[in-house]
Amino acid sequence: MSYAKVLCVGLVGVTGHVVEVEADLAPGLPAVAISGLPDTALHEARDRVRAAIVNSGQRWPNRRITLNLLPATLPKFGSAFDLAIAVALLGGSGELPLLPLERVVVLGELGLDGTVRPVRGVLPMVAAAARAGLHRVVVPVGNAAEAAVIPGVRVRAVDTLHRMVGFVRDGTPLIEPPGPAPADGPDGPDLSEVAGQALGRRALEVAAAGGHHLALFGPPGAGKTMLAERLPSILPELDDDAALEVTALHSIAGLLPAGGRLLRRPPFQAPHHTATVASLVGGGSGLARPGAVSLAHRGVLFLDEAPEFGKGALEALRQPLEHGRVQLARSRGGTEYPARTQLVLAANPCPCARPAGDAYCECAPLVRRRYLGRLSGPLLDRIDVQVTLPPLRAAELMEAGVTGESSTTVAARVAAARRAAADRWAGSGWRVNAEVPGPWLRRPPWRLPERDTRELRGRLDSGSLSARGFDRVVRMAWTIADLDGRDRPHADDVREALQLRLGDGA
Repeated sequence: MSYAKVLCVGLVGVTGHVVEVEADLAPGLPAVAISGLPDTALHEARDRVRAAIVNSGQRWPNRRITLNLLPATLPKFGSAFDLAIAVALLGGSGELPLLPLERVVVLGELGLDGTVRPVRGVLPMVAAAARAGLHRVVVPVGNAAEAAVIPGVRVRAVDTLHRMVGFVRDGTPLIEPPGPAPADGPDGPDLSEVAGQALGRRALEVAAAGGHHLALFGPPGAGKTMLAERLPSILPELDDDAALEVTALHSIAGLLPAGGRLLRRPPFQAPHHTATVASLVGGGSGLARPGAVSLAHRGVLFLDEAPEFGKGALEALRQPLEHGRVQLARSRGGTEYPARTQLVLAANPCPCARPAGDAYCECAPLVRRRYLGRLSGPLLDRIDVQVTLPPLRAAELMEAGVTGESSTTVAARVAAARRAAADRWAGSGWRVNAEVPGPWLRRPPWRLPERDTRELRGRLDSGSLSARGFDRVVRMAWTIADLDGRDRPHADDVREALQLRLGDGA
Protein backbone atom coordinates (compact mmCIF):
# COMPACT_ATOMS: atom_id res chain seq x y z
CA MET A 1 0.00 0.00 0.00
CA SER A 2 1.43 3.40 -1.00
CA TYR A 3 -1.43 5.61 0.22
CA ALA A 4 -2.80 6.21 3.71
CA LYS A 5 -5.05 8.73 5.45
CA VAL A 6 -5.30 9.74 9.11
CA LEU A 7 -7.68 12.29 10.66
CA CYS A 8 -6.50 15.32 12.60
CA VAL A 9 -7.93 18.74 13.53
CA GLY A 10 -6.63 22.21 12.68
CA LEU A 11 -7.53 25.47 14.39
CA VAL A 12 -8.38 28.81 12.82
CA GLY A 13 -8.87 31.13 15.76
CA VAL A 14 -11.00 29.28 18.29
CA THR A 15 -12.77 27.19 15.64
CA GLY A 16 -11.56 23.67 14.88
CA HIS A 17 -11.77 21.99 11.47
CA VAL A 18 -11.29 18.29 10.76
CA VAL A 19 -8.22 17.78 8.54
CA GLU A 20 -7.38 14.68 6.54
CA VAL A 21 -3.65 13.95 6.56
CA GLU A 22 -2.84 12.07 3.35
CA ALA A 23 0.45 10.32 2.65
CA ASP A 24 1.42 9.03 -0.80
CA LEU A 25 4.66 7.09 -1.29
CA ALA A 26 5.88 6.73 -4.89
CA PRO A 27 9.04 5.47 -6.59
CA GLY A 28 11.61 8.12 -7.29
CA LEU A 29 14.30 10.25 -5.70
CA PRO A 30 13.73 10.27 -1.89
CA ALA A 31 12.12 13.55 -0.87
CA VAL A 32 9.27 14.88 1.27
CA ALA A 33 6.79 17.46 -0.05
CA ILE A 34 4.03 18.96 2.13
CA SER A 35 1.02 20.68 0.57
CA GLY A 36 -2.19 22.14 1.96
CA LEU A 37 -1.15 25.65 3.13
CA PRO A 38 1.27 24.58 5.90
CA ASP A 39 3.05 27.15 8.06
CA THR A 40 6.74 27.06 9.05
CA ALA A 41 6.17 24.65 11.94
CA LEU A 42 4.51 22.20 9.57
CA HIS A 43 7.28 22.52 6.98
CA GLU A 44 9.73 21.57 9.71
CA ALA A 45 7.62 18.52 10.62
CA ARG A 46 9.41 16.43 7.98
CA ASP A 47 12.63 16.52 10.04
CA ARG A 48 10.91 15.92 13.38
CA VAL A 49 8.85 13.03 12.02
CA ARG A 50 11.80 11.36 10.32
CA ALA A 51 13.93 11.45 13.47
CA ALA A 52 11.02 10.25 15.63
CA ILE A 53 10.28 7.30 13.34
CA VAL A 54 13.92 6.17 13.17
CA ASN A 55 14.52 6.63 16.91
CA SER A 56 11.35 4.64 17.67
CA GLY A 57 12.79 1.59 15.92
CA GLN A 58 10.78 1.91 12.72
CA ARG A 59 12.05 2.02 9.14
CA TRP A 60 11.97 5.30 7.26
CA PRO A 61 10.61 4.78 3.73
CA ASN A 62 13.24 5.97 1.25
CA ARG A 63 10.77 6.92 -1.45
CA ARG A 64 9.24 10.07 -2.85
CA ILE A 65 6.74 11.13 -0.17
CA THR A 66 3.91 13.56 -0.71
CA LEU A 67 1.94 14.76 2.29
CA ASN A 68 -1.31 16.60 1.72
CA LEU A 69 -3.54 18.25 4.33
CA LEU A 70 -7.19 18.47 3.31
CA PRO A 71 -9.01 20.77 2.86
CA ALA A 72 -6.12 22.31 0.99
CA THR A 73 -7.66 25.81 1.11
CA LEU A 74 -7.62 25.93 4.93
CA PRO A 75 -4.44 27.39 6.47
CA LYS A 76 -2.71 24.92 8.80
CA PHE A 77 -0.73 26.04 11.83
CA GLY A 78 1.37 24.41 14.52
CA SER A 79 2.84 21.04 15.35
CA ALA A 80 -0.32 19.13 16.34
CA PHE A 81 -0.19 17.28 12.97
CA ASP A 82 3.14 15.51 13.71
CA LEU A 83 1.74 12.28 15.13
CA ALA A 84 -0.89 11.96 12.40
CA ILE A 85 1.77 12.50 9.72
CA ALA A 86 4.03 9.82 11.24
CA VAL A 87 1.22 7.27 11.44
CA ALA A 88 0.08 8.06 7.88
CA LEU A 89 3.63 7.59 6.60
CA LEU A 90 4.01 4.24 8.34
CA GLY A 91 0.59 3.18 7.05
CA GLY A 92 1.44 4.19 3.50
CA SER A 93 4.71 2.27 3.62
CA GLY A 94 2.90 -0.89 4.69
CA GLU A 95 4.39 -0.94 8.20
CA LEU A 96 1.06 -0.37 9.94
CA PRO A 97 -2.51 -1.52 9.27
CA LEU A 98 -4.61 1.62 9.74
CA LEU A 99 -7.97 -0.08 10.23
CA PRO A 100 -7.81 0.52 14.05
CA LEU A 101 -7.65 4.27 13.31
CA GLU A 102 -10.79 4.38 11.18
CA ARG A 103 -12.70 7.55 12.22
CA VAL A 104 -10.17 8.26 14.99
CA VAL A 105 -8.67 11.73 15.39
CA VAL A 106 -4.93 11.74 16.15
CA LEU A 107 -3.25 14.78 17.74
CA GLY A 108 0.25 15.39 19.04
CA GLU A 109 3.70 16.88 18.50
CA LEU A 110 6.72 14.61 18.15
CA GLY A 111 10.11 15.03 19.75
CA LEU A 112 13.18 13.75 17.95
CA ASP A 113 13.35 10.78 20.34
CA GLY A 114 9.78 9.74 19.53
CA THR A 115 8.08 11.22 22.58
CA VAL A 116 4.63 12.68 22.04
CA ARG A 117 4.48 16.17 23.47
CA PRO A 118 1.41 18.21 24.45
CA VAL A 119 0.08 20.89 22.11
CA ARG A 120 -2.04 23.99 22.52
CA GLY A 121 -5.73 24.11 21.69
CA VAL A 122 -6.60 20.45 22.31
CA LEU A 123 -9.93 21.34 23.93
CA PRO A 124 -11.40 23.18 20.90
CA MET A 125 -9.87 20.53 18.63
CA VAL A 126 -11.65 17.70 20.43
CA ALA A 127 -14.86 19.74 20.53
CA ALA A 128 -14.63 20.19 16.75
CA ALA A 129 -14.14 16.44 16.29
CA ALA A 130 -17.23 15.74 18.40
CA ARG A 131 -19.31 18.19 16.32
CA ALA A 132 -18.16 16.36 13.19
CA GLY A 133 -19.38 13.03 14.59
CA LEU A 134 -15.91 11.71 15.46
CA HIS A 135 -16.07 10.38 19.01
CA ARG A 136 -12.65 8.72 19.40
CA VAL A 137 -9.47 10.75 19.79
CA VAL A 138 -5.84 10.01 20.61
CA VAL A 139 -4.01 12.87 22.31
CA PRO A 140 -0.67 13.43 24.08
CA VAL A 141 -0.70 12.23 27.67
CA GLY A 142 -0.15 15.83 28.81
CA ASN A 143 -3.45 16.85 27.18
CA ALA A 144 -5.53 13.85 28.24
CA ALA A 145 -7.31 15.51 31.18
CA GLU A 146 -8.11 18.55 29.06
CA ALA A 147 -9.51 16.46 26.19
CA ALA A 148 -11.64 14.35 28.55
CA VAL A 149 -13.66 17.44 29.48
CA ILE A 150 -15.68 17.14 26.24
CA PRO A 151 -18.68 14.86 26.90
CA GLY A 152 -19.39 11.91 24.64
CA VAL A 153 -15.81 11.54 23.38
CA ARG A 154 -13.65 8.51 24.13
CA VAL A 155 -10.17 9.82 24.86
CA ARG A 156 -6.98 7.76 24.87
CA ALA A 157 -3.47 9.10 25.41
CA VAL A 158 0.02 8.26 24.17
CA ASP A 159 3.42 9.24 25.49
CA THR A 160 5.60 7.87 22.67
CA LEU A 161 5.35 7.00 19.00
CA HIS A 162 6.44 3.47 19.97
CA ARG A 163 3.29 3.06 22.10
CA MET A 164 1.16 4.37 19.22
CA VAL A 165 2.70 1.85 16.83
CA GLY A 166 2.07 -0.94 19.32
CA PHE A 167 -1.58 0.04 19.60
CA VAL A 168 -2.13 0.10 15.82
CA ARG A 169 -0.10 -3.02 15.04
CA ASP A 170 -0.71 -5.27 18.05
CA GLY A 171 -3.66 -3.74 19.90
CA THR A 172 -1.57 -2.71 22.92
CA PRO A 173 -3.83 -0.57 25.15
CA LEU A 174 -3.24 3.16 25.23
CA ILE A 175 -3.18 5.28 28.38
CA GLU A 176 -6.48 6.12 30.05
CA PRO A 177 -7.03 9.81 30.88
CA PRO A 178 -6.77 10.73 34.57
CA GLY A 179 -9.82 11.19 36.74
CA PRO A 180 -11.44 14.57 37.40
CA ALA A 181 -9.16 17.15 38.96
CA PRO A 182 -9.84 18.22 42.56
CA ALA A 183 -12.01 21.26 43.11
CA ASP A 184 -10.47 24.70 43.26
CA GLY A 185 -9.01 25.90 46.52
CA PRO A 186 -10.32 28.84 48.54
CA ASP A 187 -11.45 31.94 46.71
CA GLY A 188 -9.16 34.90 46.23
CA PRO A 189 -9.33 38.28 47.97
CA ASP A 190 -12.61 39.14 49.69
CA LEU A 191 -14.62 42.35 49.45
CA SER A 192 -14.79 42.60 53.24
CA GLU A 193 -11.09 43.56 53.21
CA VAL A 194 -11.87 46.89 51.54
CA ALA A 195 -12.09 49.70 54.11
CA GLY A 196 -14.84 52.28 53.65
CA GLN A 197 -15.63 53.38 50.07
CA ALA A 198 -19.39 52.85 50.13
CA LEU A 199 -19.64 54.52 46.72
CA GLY A 200 -16.98 52.26 45.21
CA ARG A 201 -18.60 49.14 46.66
CA ARG A 202 -22.00 50.13 45.27
CA ALA A 203 -20.46 50.84 41.86
CA LEU A 204 -18.75 47.44 41.91
CA GLU A 205 -22.00 45.66 42.79
CA VAL A 206 -23.97 47.39 40.04
CA ALA A 207 -21.21 46.63 37.52
CA ALA A 208 -21.17 42.95 38.54
CA ALA A 209 -24.95 42.56 38.45
CA GLY A 210 -25.39 44.06 35.00
CA GLY A 211 -22.07 43.24 33.31
CA HIS A 212 -21.28 46.96 33.04
CA HIS A 213 -17.84 48.44 32.38
CA LEU A 214 -16.36 50.38 35.28
CA ALA A 215 -13.89 53.27 35.72
CA LEU A 216 -12.47 54.13 39.14
CA PHE A 217 -10.75 57.49 39.63
CA GLY A 218 -9.13 58.77 42.81
CA PRO A 219 -5.89 59.27 44.73
CA PRO A 220 -3.44 56.47 45.53
CA GLY A 221 -4.54 54.26 48.40
CA ALA A 222 -8.22 54.99 47.95
CA GLY A 223 -8.91 51.33 47.11
CA LYS A 224 -9.23 51.36 43.32
CA THR A 225 -7.05 48.30 42.76
CA MET A 226 -8.48 46.44 45.76
CA LEU A 227 -12.02 46.89 44.45
CA ALA A 228 -11.10 45.84 40.91
CA GLU A 229 -9.28 42.70 42.09
CA ARG A 230 -12.36 41.65 44.08
CA LEU A 231 -14.83 42.00 41.23
CA PRO A 232 -14.41 38.32 40.15
CA SER A 233 -15.25 37.22 43.70
CA ILE A 234 -18.80 38.57 43.40
CA LEU A 235 -19.46 37.29 39.87
CA PRO A 236 -21.42 34.03 39.41
CA GLU A 237 -19.59 30.90 38.33
CA LEU A 238 -19.57 30.22 34.59
CA ASP A 239 -22.22 27.89 33.20
CA ASP A 240 -21.25 24.96 30.96
CA ASP A 241 -21.31 26.87 27.67
CA ALA A 242 -19.36 29.85 29.02
CA ALA A 243 -16.87 27.57 30.79
CA LEU A 244 -16.16 25.72 27.53
CA GLU A 245 -15.62 29.03 25.70
CA VAL A 246 -13.25 30.36 28.34
CA THR A 247 -11.35 27.08 28.73
CA ALA A 248 -10.93 26.78 24.95
CA LEU A 249 -9.38 30.26 24.75
CA HIS A 250 -6.95 29.49 27.56
CA SER A 251 -6.13 26.16 25.88
CA ILE A 252 -5.21 27.94 22.65
CA ALA A 253 -3.01 30.36 24.61
CA GLY A 254 -1.37 27.49 26.52
CA LEU A 255 -2.50 28.90 29.88
CA LEU A 256 -4.63 26.06 31.25
CA PRO A 257 -3.69 25.05 34.80
CA ALA A 258 -2.57 21.52 35.57
CA GLY A 259 -5.42 19.03 35.64
CA GLY A 260 -7.18 20.24 32.51
CA ARG A 261 -10.49 20.98 34.25
CA LEU A 262 -13.07 23.45 32.98
CA LEU A 263 -12.49 26.99 34.19
CA ARG A 264 -15.59 27.81 36.24
CA ARG A 265 -14.44 31.08 37.76
CA PRO A 266 -14.63 34.26 35.68
CA PRO A 267 -11.09 34.97 34.45
CA PHE A 268 -9.18 38.05 35.59
CA GLN A 269 -6.59 39.66 33.34
CA ALA A 270 -4.46 42.60 34.50
CA PRO A 271 -1.83 43.40 31.83
CA HIS A 272 1.02 45.81 32.59
CA HIS A 273 0.70 49.34 31.25
CA THR A 274 3.52 48.64 28.76
CA ALA A 275 1.29 46.11 26.97
CA THR A 276 1.20 46.40 23.18
CA VAL A 277 -1.85 46.44 20.94
CA ALA A 278 -1.22 42.81 19.94
CA SER A 279 -0.98 41.66 23.56
CA LEU A 280 -4.26 43.38 24.42
CA VAL A 281 -6.48 42.48 21.45
CA GLY A 282 -4.51 39.58 19.93
CA GLY A 283 -2.02 39.15 17.15
CA GLY A 284 1.20 37.49 16.09
CA SER A 285 2.55 36.07 12.86
CA GLY A 286 0.63 33.33 11.13
CA LEU A 287 -2.24 32.37 13.40
CA ALA A 288 -3.15 35.41 15.49
CA ARG A 289 -3.21 34.44 19.17
CA PRO A 290 -5.88 35.69 21.58
CA GLY A 291 -5.01 38.81 23.54
CA ALA A 292 -5.85 39.85 27.09
CA VAL A 293 -9.32 41.07 26.12
CA SER A 294 -10.20 37.58 24.82
CA LEU A 295 -8.51 35.77 27.70
CA ALA A 296 -10.78 37.85 29.95
CA HIS A 297 -13.87 36.66 28.04
CA ARG A 298 -16.81 36.24 30.48
CA GLY A 299 -14.58 37.78 33.15
CA VAL A 300 -12.69 40.98 33.98
CA LEU A 301 -10.02 42.95 32.10
CA PHE A 302 -8.37 45.35 34.56
CA LEU A 303 -6.19 48.19 33.32
CA ASP A 304 -4.47 49.71 36.33
CA GLU A 305 -2.89 53.13 35.81
CA ALA A 306 -4.93 53.33 32.61
CA PRO A 307 -3.54 56.70 31.38
CA GLU A 308 -0.07 55.12 31.26
CA PHE A 309 -1.15 52.66 28.56
CA GLY A 310 -0.31 53.51 24.97
CA LYS A 311 -2.98 55.46 23.15
CA GLY A 312 -3.15 52.92 20.33
CA ALA A 313 -3.60 50.05 22.79
CA LEU A 314 -6.47 51.81 24.57
CA GLU A 315 -8.23 52.84 21.39
CA ALA A 316 -7.98 49.29 20.03
CA LEU A 317 -10.34 48.21 22.81
CA ARG A 318 -13.24 50.32 21.56
CA GLN A 319 -14.52 47.84 18.95
CA PRO A 320 -14.27 44.74 21.20
CA LEU A 321 -16.11 46.57 23.99
CA GLU A 322 -18.94 47.47 21.63
CA HIS A 323 -19.35 44.15 19.82
CA GLY A 324 -18.03 41.55 22.27
CA ARG A 325 -15.59 40.02 19.80
CA VAL A 326 -12.21 40.68 18.17
CA GLN A 327 -11.74 40.34 14.42
CA LEU A 328 -8.10 40.12 13.37
CA ALA A 329 -7.29 40.34 9.67
CA ARG A 330 -4.03 38.89 8.41
CA SER A 331 -2.61 38.30 4.94
CA ARG A 332 -3.28 34.55 5.25
CA GLY A 333 -6.83 34.94 6.51
CA GLY A 334 -8.94 36.42 9.27
CA THR A 335 -9.40 35.22 12.83
CA GLU A 336 -12.20 35.98 15.28
CA TYR A 337 -12.08 35.56 19.05
CA PRO A 338 -14.86 36.22 21.56
CA ALA A 339 -14.25 39.18 23.88
CA ARG A 340 -17.36 39.62 26.01
CA THR A 341 -15.51 41.04 28.99
CA GLN A 342 -16.00 43.63 31.72
CA LEU A 343 -13.43 46.39 31.42
CA VAL A 344 -12.28 48.05 34.65
CA LEU A 345 -10.10 51.15 34.43
CA ALA A 346 -8.26 52.71 37.37
CA ALA A 347 -6.59 56.11 37.19
CA ASN A 348 -4.97 58.63 39.51
CA PRO A 349 -6.02 62.28 39.18
CA CYS A 350 -2.63 63.46 37.90
CA PRO A 351 0.97 62.29 37.26
CA CYS A 352 2.18 63.13 40.78
CA ALA A 353 -0.90 61.33 42.15
CA ARG A 354 -1.62 63.64 45.05
CA PRO A 355 -5.22 64.53 45.96
CA ALA A 356 -6.77 67.52 44.22
CA GLY A 357 -6.12 70.71 46.12
CA ASP A 358 -3.22 69.22 48.10
CA ALA A 359 -0.57 71.87 48.75
CA TYR A 360 2.10 69.35 47.77
CA CYS A 361 0.65 68.59 44.31
CA GLU A 362 3.23 69.41 41.66
CA CYS A 363 0.87 69.41 38.69
CA ALA A 364 -0.59 72.47 37.04
CA PRO A 365 -4.29 72.32 36.05
CA LEU A 366 -3.32 71.89 32.40
CA VAL A 367 -1.09 68.94 33.30
CA ARG A 368 -3.92 67.31 35.22
CA ARG A 369 -6.32 67.73 32.29
CA ARG A 370 -3.80 66.35 29.84
CA TYR A 371 -3.10 63.35 32.04
CA LEU A 372 -6.73 62.20 32.26
CA GLY A 373 -7.17 63.32 28.64
CA ARG A 374 -5.13 60.29 27.63
CA LEU A 375 -8.38 58.39 28.18
CA SER A 376 -10.24 59.51 25.08
CA GLY A 377 -13.86 60.59 25.09
CA PRO A 378 -15.00 57.77 22.77
CA LEU A 379 -13.40 55.18 25.10
CA LEU A 380 -14.89 56.66 28.26
CA ASP A 381 -18.27 56.95 26.55
CA ARG A 382 -18.28 53.13 26.46
CA ILE A 383 -17.70 52.90 30.23
CA ASP A 384 -21.04 52.63 31.99
CA VAL A 385 -20.02 53.32 35.59
CA GLN A 386 -17.54 56.15 36.25
CA VAL A 387 -16.94 57.09 39.88
CA THR A 388 -14.38 59.17 41.74
CA LEU A 389 -13.34 57.69 45.07
CA PRO A 390 -12.50 60.07 47.94
CA PRO A 391 -9.38 59.61 50.06
CA LEU A 392 -9.83 57.28 53.02
CA ARG A 393 -10.32 58.83 56.45
CA ALA A 394 -8.36 57.60 59.46
CA ALA A 395 -11.55 56.43 61.15
CA GLU A 396 -12.42 54.25 58.15
CA LEU A 397 -8.94 52.76 57.97
CA MET A 398 -8.19 52.23 61.65
CA GLU A 399 -11.53 51.48 63.33
CA ALA A 400 -11.32 47.91 64.63
CA GLY A 401 -14.10 45.40 64.18
CA VAL A 402 -15.86 47.30 61.39
CA THR A 403 -15.83 45.51 58.06
CA GLY A 404 -17.98 45.80 54.98
CA GLU A 405 -20.09 43.06 53.52
CA SER A 406 -18.25 39.94 52.38
CA SER A 407 -17.98 38.82 48.78
CA THR A 408 -20.33 35.93 49.55
CA THR A 409 -23.10 38.29 50.71
CA VAL A 410 -22.75 40.62 47.75
CA ALA A 411 -22.41 37.72 45.31
CA ALA A 412 -25.80 36.39 46.43
CA ARG A 413 -27.48 39.69 45.49
CA VAL A 414 -25.57 39.80 42.21
CA ALA A 415 -26.65 36.26 41.34
CA ALA A 416 -30.31 37.06 42.11
CA ALA A 417 -30.16 40.19 39.93
CA ARG A 418 -28.58 38.25 37.07
CA ARG A 419 -31.27 35.57 37.32
CA ALA A 420 -33.95 38.25 37.08
CA ALA A 421 -32.30 39.74 33.99
CA ALA A 422 -31.84 36.30 32.41
CA ASP A 423 -35.54 35.50 32.93
CA ARG A 424 -36.55 38.85 31.44
CA TRP A 425 -34.41 38.43 28.32
CA ALA A 426 -34.94 34.66 27.96
CA GLY A 427 -34.94 33.59 24.34
CA SER A 428 -33.09 36.69 23.14
CA GLY A 429 -29.56 35.38 23.76
CA TRP A 430 -28.69 38.20 26.19
CA ARG A 431 -27.28 37.17 29.54
CA VAL A 432 -27.00 40.52 31.34
CA ASN A 433 -28.51 43.99 30.99
CA ALA A 434 -25.32 45.44 29.51
CA GLU A 435 -25.79 43.26 26.40
CA VAL A 436 -29.31 44.52 25.61
CA PRO A 437 -29.36 46.86 22.56
CA GLY A 438 -30.41 50.41 23.31
CA PRO A 439 -33.22 50.53 20.71
CA TRP A 440 -34.80 47.51 22.40
CA LEU A 441 -35.11 49.43 25.69
CA ARG A 442 -36.55 52.48 23.93
CA ARG A 443 -39.51 50.53 22.55
CA PRO A 444 -42.60 49.20 24.34
CA PRO A 445 -42.97 47.29 26.57
CA TRP A 446 -39.53 48.16 27.97
CA ARG A 447 -39.62 51.90 27.38
CA LEU A 448 -39.59 53.86 30.64
CA PRO A 449 -42.21 56.58 31.27
CA GLU A 450 -41.24 60.15 30.51
CA ARG A 451 -41.70 61.17 34.13
CA ASP A 452 -38.94 58.74 35.15
CA THR A 453 -36.47 59.86 32.47
CA ARG A 454 -37.05 63.64 32.54
CA GLU A 455 -33.64 64.48 33.97
CA LEU A 456 -31.96 61.96 31.69
CA ARG A 457 -33.61 63.51 28.63
CA GLY A 458 -32.49 66.94 29.75
CA ARG A 459 -28.90 65.76 29.93
CA LEU A 460 -29.15 64.38 26.41
CA ASP A 461 -30.69 67.59 25.03
CA SER A 462 -28.05 69.77 26.72
CA GLY A 463 -25.23 67.71 25.21
CA SER A 464 -23.75 66.59 28.54
CA LEU A 465 -24.72 63.00 27.71
CA SER A 466 -24.39 61.19 24.40
CA ALA A 467 -26.98 58.89 22.88
CA ARG A 468 -24.75 55.96 23.80
CA GLY A 469 -24.52 57.28 27.35
CA PHE A 470 -28.33 57.61 27.46
CA ASP A 471 -28.74 53.92 26.62
CA ARG A 472 -26.12 52.88 29.13
CA VAL A 473 -27.79 54.81 31.93
CA VAL A 474 -31.09 53.10 31.13
CA ARG A 475 -29.40 49.69 31.23
CA MET A 476 -27.91 50.51 34.63
CA ALA A 477 -31.34 51.58 35.88
CA TRP A 478 -32.68 48.13 35.00
CA THR A 479 -29.73 46.58 36.86
CA ILE A 480 -30.38 48.69 39.97
CA ALA A 481 -34.03 47.63 39.90
CA ASP A 482 -32.97 43.98 39.62
CA LEU A 483 -30.68 44.39 42.65
CA ASP A 484 -33.52 45.88 44.65
CA GLY A 485 -35.95 43.15 43.58
CA ARG A 486 -38.27 45.27 41.42
CA ASP A 487 -39.54 44.24 38.00
CA ARG A 488 -39.15 47.74 36.49
CA PRO A 489 -36.98 50.80 37.23
CA HIS A 490 -38.48 54.01 38.55
CA ALA A 491 -37.21 57.59 38.74
CA ASP A 492 -34.88 56.96 41.71
CA ASP A 493 -33.18 54.10 39.84
CA VAL A 494 -32.62 56.28 36.79
CA ARG A 495 -31.28 59.06 39.02
CA GLU A 496 -28.81 56.73 40.76
CA ALA A 497 -27.70 55.29 37.42
CA LEU A 498 -27.12 58.81 36.09
CA GLN A 499 -25.08 59.72 39.17
CA LEU A 500 -22.96 56.59 38.79
CA ARG A 501 -22.42 57.50 35.15
CA LEU A 502 -21.40 61.08 35.98
CA GLY A 503 -19.07 59.94 38.73
CA ASP A 504 -19.99 61.60 41.97
CA GLY A 505 -22.83 59.43 43.29
CA ALA A 506 -24.27 62.51 44.99
